[in-house]
Amino acid sequence: MKLSHRLLAWMITLVVLLGVFALYLQPHFLFTLAQQVWSCF
Repeated sequence: MKLSHRLLAWMITLVVLLGVFALYLQPHFLFTLAQQVWSCF
């Protein structure tokens, strides 16, 4: 894999992880997620 492809893959991974982290900072999202997980049981 070329260095540019590897760097692009790391940048995309970082953006996705930061997006997920931003969602976890919202209490409403966490509450909705917990309700959806709990409804599976």
